[in-house]
Amino acid sequence: MSASPFDDEIVLFDAVSAASDAVPTIFAFPNAYTIGITSLGYQVVWATLAGRSDLDVARLFMDAQEPLPSSSELLGFSLSWELDYANVLTLLERLGIPRKSGDRTENHPIIFGGGPVLTGNPEPFADFFDVILLGDGEVILDKFIDGYQAVRGSDRQTQLEKLAQIPGLYVPQLYTVEYTAPDGPIASIKPTSAAVPETVTKQTHRSNTLSASTVVTPQAAWENIFMVETVRSCPEMCRFCLASYLTLPFRTADLEQSLIPAIDRGFAVTNRIGLLGASVTQHPEFDTLIDRLASPTYDGMRLSVSSVRANTITEKFARVLSQRDSRSVTIAVESGSQRVRNIINKKLETDEIISAAQQAKAGGLKAMKLYGMAGLPEETDDDLQETVDLMLRLKKAAPGLKLTLGCSTFVPKSHTPFQWFGVNPEAQKRLKFLQKKLRSKGIDFRPESYKWSIVQALISRGDRRLTPLLEKVREYGMGNTDNPDHISTGTYRRAFKDLKGTLPTLDYYVHRDWELDEVLPWQHLQGPVTLPALQKHREVAIAQA
Repeated sequence: MSASPFDDEIVLFDAVSAASDAVPTIFAFPNAYTIGITSLGYQVVWATLAGRSDLDVARLFMDAQEPLPSSSELLGFSLSWELDYANVLTLLERLGIPRKSGDRTENHPIIFGGGPVLTGNPEPFADFFDVILLGDGEVILDKFIDGYQAVRGSDRQTQLEKLAQIPGLYVPQLYTVEYTAPDGPIASIKPTSAAVPETVTKQTHRSNTLSASTVVTPQAAWENIFMVETVRSCPEMCRFCLASYLTLPFRTADLEQSLIPAIDRGFAVTNRIGLLGASVTQHPEFDTLIDRLASPTYDGMRLSVSSVRANTITEKFARVLSQRDSRSVTIAVESGSQRVRNIINKKLETDEIISAAQQAKAGGLKAMKLYGMAGLPEETDDDLQETVDLMLRLKKAAPGLKLTLGCSTFVPKSHTPFQWFGVNPEAQKRLKFLQKKLRSKGIDFRPESYKWSIVQALISRGDRRLTPLLEKVREYGMGNTDNPDHISTGTYRRAFKDLKGTLPTLDYYVHRDWELDEVLPWQHLQGPVTLPALQKHREVAIAQA
């Protein structure tokens, strides 16, 4: 490998030369290069920015950077992981930029951000950003740049007020949040002037042309992979799932015009192809796609598929995966209990899960990984035992197939029907119960860190009062953020203690079930599904219990 990771890149788009008056821009990923360059979203946004002659773009990572402009006008961040906020602050400090929007002057760049973390709930980080892009980059990014160009010569306040009028652009400092008490619920969220919209609506890309890698490199976390977005969103709408509810509607890449050409473009430079999406096998022409990929044209391909619905696994599909150098397949079952699956709207029968394992083995795959959850709303001890029973049935039904159960704690996510539920404080015990029961039977059980779930829930349901807490946590030390098992929740508790009286308790954000009439921290930010509709979906779930 060369000294600079950029030297090893195969760039798959045509960057244009910057015009003499181009806007000096930095586009950052607040983590290591190997992590950031593996993000398809980061790749595509970078290509979009670099494809404009009115921008002069340099990339920035925690451990690598292209030559940066001495005075940038725009500085963007793609935030994919909650705890990377600390790296955002570190990069701002390295560049000599105040951490908070309200402290910046005319001499500082406009700090913008996007990505799944900020689209889900930007409020804990609202003070760090001038502009947050809510929605799909394909429809919002050019509008943002065009909007900035229109006010480039204006003062900072005018720039922000004009940008706030563009659909999907959220300027947090132009909204005032009032509370019933410093440590009480939110009373109201209002724009600071009539020119600012009361609600900012997420923007949606509705085309059947989806994303694909714009760079391939051996230094990516998935070495030399070319990623192809096969579907976007998920039609199943499991009631806890942010990836489904916030990205609706379900869209599929056109097979002949988008999907196959993208695969061919990638296969010309690398043999490693990844099909991405929340529910890849629900592409309406997936069977045809698999037939195509089984042809001699693609001999030598190493194929991986990110997410597979259990009832779509056939022996033919498993055989093609096996022939294309995949050893395993991954499915999400959430629970072994049919009752719980009904509550969460997981349209999956136990017999279909059993069949998936049998078909995977018959097709030549060596392993199956299942994803489950503990602490789901209305879950009982009997439901946990049914998860144990399911794994034992799978072991008997497909002997020799290596089984792994990855299990996380339920975390409430914004813009979903389960956003009102708190984290079950018994979840950690439930994970230990599953571990004891399954490992003793020779099943590989891999629980996600309960401590990490607590932090996720805090940020997922947080409001702006968390800003000083997050700053204190960073100051005290966050533990090893690369390893969720080593995250220090003690620093969060210490910070809550230090700030007592200025914000609600940890329990308020993490464990408490919220009332339906409470003002949500993101209530002024509209996703694809309205608040009354989400409440109705929640009612239907409870009725299943």
